[in-house]
Amino acid sequence: MSRPKHSERHPIDVHVGARIRLRRNQLRLSQNELASKVGLSFQSVQKYEAGHNRISASRLFEIAQALQVSPGYFFNSYPYEPATAPLDDDIALDATTDGTRLRQIVSLIQGYFAIRDPELQADVMRFVSKLGAHNDRR
Repeated sequence: MSRPKHSERHPIDVHVGARIRLRRNQLRLSQNELASKVGLSFQSVQKYEAGHNRISASRLFEIAQALQVSPGYFFNSYPYEPATAPLDDDIALDATTDGTRLRQIVSLIQGYFAIRDPELQADVMRFVSKLGAHNDRR
């Protein structure tokens, strides 16, 4: 992968930022709340999530702790070799994911985690899996 120009966002920075936003929303934390947990301004969190600012390894570790995930979580599903590497079961977010699609994904995840009944959650998961399988058969 060639390096983007200095003024362009790097795809991995965009991907990591999207994963931070996804996990923050799963936990229903505001940007202010995350910023407070790791000693940042909410503007810094905004810039990290948008991929405008790079995150140092130590800062990424602090963010991972605040979001209750391992640092590797932020790199899950990144297409290291897109032509040959199969995507894992994680949501594939990359630099081409537009804002509308990302908001839909986050909304879906929030709705799913708002379901308090584990049996109903399992039913929803089975239903969505069946819809995906039905779509594959077309």
